[in-house]
Amino acid sequence: MSTFAEILLNGLSLGSVYALIALGFVVIFRATEVVNFAHASLLLAGGYVTAVLHDDIGFWPALLAGIAGAALVGAAVEFLVMRRCRGGDHSVLAIVTIGVDILLTTELTRRIGTDVLPLGDPWGDAVLRLGPVSLAHTRIAAFVAAALLITAFLLAFRYTSWGVAMRAAAESAETAALMGVRLGRVSLGAWAVAGGLAAVAALFLTVFPTPGLERATSLAALKAFPAAILGGLDSTTGALVGGLLIGVTESLATGYQSDLTFLGRGLGDLAPYLVMVAILLVRPAGLFGTKELARV
Repeated sequence: MSTFAEILLNGLSLGSVYALIALGFVVIFRATEVVNFAHASLLLAGGYVTAVLHDDIGFWPALLAGIAGAALVGAAVEFLVMRRCRGGDHSVLAIVTIGVDILLTTELTRRIGTDVLPLGDPWGDAVLRLGPVSLAHTRIAAFVAAALLITAFLLAFRYTSWGVAMRAAAESAETAALMGVRLGRVSLGAWAVAGGLAAVAALFLTVFPTPGLERATSLAALKAFPAAILGGLDSTTGALVGGLLIGVTESLATGYQSDLTFLGRGLGDLAPYLVMVAILLVRPAGLFGTKELARV
């Protein structure tokens, strides 16, 4: 039971980080109805800025710079690329984000090279022991930070004018525009928020027990994609639940890998996608997604 409890707690912590990334997918989809496949490059950009600056200006200022940098990159992508393509088919725009991701990731991985960049976090390899259960301080910090950020976002989404504008745009962009909602500003804010959330997620994906930021770090964002899909791409609650579900599933599959060798190696990497497929077979719109109705 102690092993199960440890795996479960680590899974919840990891799932909270995935929820931050999934929330970025959801924010952009609700604002623009476009699936953003460039999210991995935003995550890598935020982590890279933090890793490069922490020796010179300290960890916390570097983290703020990383969040601001990723938000700026997201806003630039929206303003320079996506806004020029507005009005096109959403499937085409999704493909455009793939091209953007390839360009940004190629440049960032060129800069990182074969190095593993530490982010200078203050937690190090400290571990909290609760009887037989061990939990890294970085995991606790990840869970607390994700809970605070998600709560702040949900409150802003519900009670601020920006949140009201985004909800209006999600319901009907044409009607919202007629009512005076500036769709361009809503879209720009969504990309910036998604970038900032990705930068925070990059921090907790690269601290202990992970050695640091490397070229493959951006692939972690792909694990959060099943979380957004199975939760429902238009649901902020779905992003939270989906992230936790994927994190726990991955941790359990990895933790009990030695007992599941008959299923093959790498089950922890495959399990999130298996869960996504299983849920979508029952609920094609996701657990909390809105089912589209069509007249025939």
